[in-house]
Amino acid sequence: MFIEQFGNYLKYEKRYSEHTIGAYLKDLEQFEKFLSAKELNFSSVKYSDVREWIVDLMDDSEARTINRKLSALRSFYKFLNREKLTEVNPVSLVKALKIPKRLPDVVPVAGINALLDSDDVFSNDFTGLRNRLVIELLFGTGIRLAELISMKDSDVNIYEQSIRITGKRNKERIVPVSATLTQLIVRYINEKKEVGQRDISPVLILTEEGKPAYPKLVYRIVKKYLSYITTAGKRSPHVLRHSFATSLLNNGADLNAIKELLGHASLAATQVYTHNSVERLKMIYKQAHPKA
Repeated sequence: MFIEQFGNYLKYEKRYSEHTIGAYLKDLEQFEKFLSAKELNFSSVKYSDVREWIVDLMDDSEARTINRKLSALRSFYKFLNREKLTEVNPVSLVKALKIPKRLPDVVPVAGINALLDSDDVFSNDFTGLRNRLVIELLFGTGIRLAELISMKDSDVNIYEQSIRITGKRNKERIVPVSATLTQLIVRYINEKKEVGQRDISPVLILTEEGKPAYPKLVYRIVKKYLSYITTAGKRSPHVLRHSFATSLLNNGADLNAIKELLGHASLAATQVYTHNSVERLKMIYKQAHPKA
């Protein structure tokens, strides 16, 4: 009964999505089964019972999943307390599990360079030039997916070899581009003129129909070409952003400079890439040091 009332609260008062409500209720039903085995109900639960449930979950669930279940349980007991359906709140003292930091996924620099230097991978028509430009821009500048698809032709400064990026909270930054990438942009824009697409949209990256590129298209492009050089499960635009930052750091770039290029609001967000570099140093040490 309590679970049903909570479901109505989430649906009509909190206006949560059906997916979220379903996940919450499934977690609570799982907890209810655990309580039934101990001959307990929601009103007789103690802190130690919740802790025991967490330990039980740790056998086959990750910390992130357990924390989600705890979040559902916290919301549930807050609701029960508010409605005076129970006086206990056994979750109030329970802390979320610590989630280990995941290092950013990167692609091998040698592989991405070989891909971009190849004359056989990308076709010389509009689609091939666009696909190459997508990969080159993401890896060569570290821009975000949203920044890529919102970029306009007018954001490119051919003479200064730079692009203007509009990032989060409409914050603008100027990012330098290589001579090779500049030439590719010029070729692509000229190709857009020839196929009559430049007059259709001011956006730089377009579909074959002349419409602004959309996230799913960019994901497909990136996944296709990264599959040629890596078997890693994650092959997304953000992986190229991580690869850009990690490559700069490994080659001696200043962390503050990388922060500005990525458009991070604080240095803390950029420091995650130092962990990748430390792992690389450890690997080199193990391979090269006689006492490693």
